[in-house]
Amino acid sequence: MKGTVGELGEFGLIRELTSRLTSTPAVRLGPGDDAAVVAAPDRRVVASTDLLLEGRHFRRDWSTAYDVGRKAAAQNLADIAAMGAVPTALLLGLVVPADLPVTWATELMDGIRDECQVAGAAVVGGDVVRGETITLAITALGDLRNHDPVTRAGAQPGDVVAYTGWLGWSAAGHAVLSRGFRSPRAFVEAHRRPEPPYHAGPAAAGLGATAMTDVSDGLVADLGHIAEASKVRIDLRSGLIDIPSQMNDIGQAVGVDPLQWVLSGGEDHAIVATFPPDAKLPARWKVIGEVLNPSALPQVTVDGAPWTSKGGWDHFGEDA
Repeated sequence: MKGTVGELGEFGLIRELTSRLTSTPAVRLGPGDDAAVVAAPDRRVVASTDLLLEGRHFRRDWSTAYDVGRKAAAQNLADIAAMGAVPTALLLGLVVPADLPVTWATELMDGIRDECQVAGAAVVGGDVVRGETITLAITALGDLRNHDPVTRAGAQPGDVVAYTGWLGWSAAGHAVLSRGFRSPRAFVEAHRRPEPPYHAGPAAAGLGATAMTDVSDGLVADLGHIAEASKVRIDLRSGLIDIPSQMNDIGQAVGVDPLQWVLSGGEDHAIVATFPPDAKLPARWKVIGEVLNPSALPQVTVDGAPWTSKGGWDHFGEDA
């Protein structure tokens, strides 16, 4: 469709966006009424919300609208999976300038829709507003399916720390893009369009995970949230963490130790969890550390020592 969203108008844009959506059995009433109705068989709803702002969370010269849609949905749906829940629905609040091409908005919705389908969820509603900067406000919902939520507060001394998914790929891709390159493509795509292992969250709950989170701000930072909530120390073993040869090559080219990306880079949305030491973990889970009694050392250490390299994202930090 040609033209701008201003020319199409608010309700024309809503019709165009909602016409592209699919549904799931959990959606009892989708877009078009005052509110949606989503089944909650567990009688508890897991909910998470997030914001993406152009220039801070994505760049249109680096990512297509479709990429932005996939990323926006992925980072919210991953939060649902990290609670041990199954994603069911997503709501979108969208702020766009009037001169934005309609095709950008529709491709964005296509990306959100397709990522929801990967996770087994559906877009059920939202709102659009005119503004100067493209902003996405996402709310994701999920169902626990009669399991207890896996929070950050349950890690126990003696537990093992394991992850599944990708670590450091998005940060390596960001480093490549920041230097004006577009390859290695796999790492660039990991930054543009993360692939959270949605199935792993509910599966980890079934395996007896005691605490869990997705890696959005960096492995050390996110495990720090678990350590603080559980009042434990977590020690990671760097030798147990796989670093692909291409990531080593990128690090050598840009002068960065790739371990920095693995431990401090975020936005891969891998799932990291703590498990009892006797838990039988499938091969896709990689054990990389252990939970210890608290001590005077920082709550997350690497090879027994503090991790001094700066990492983790703070929206109100000096570099934000």
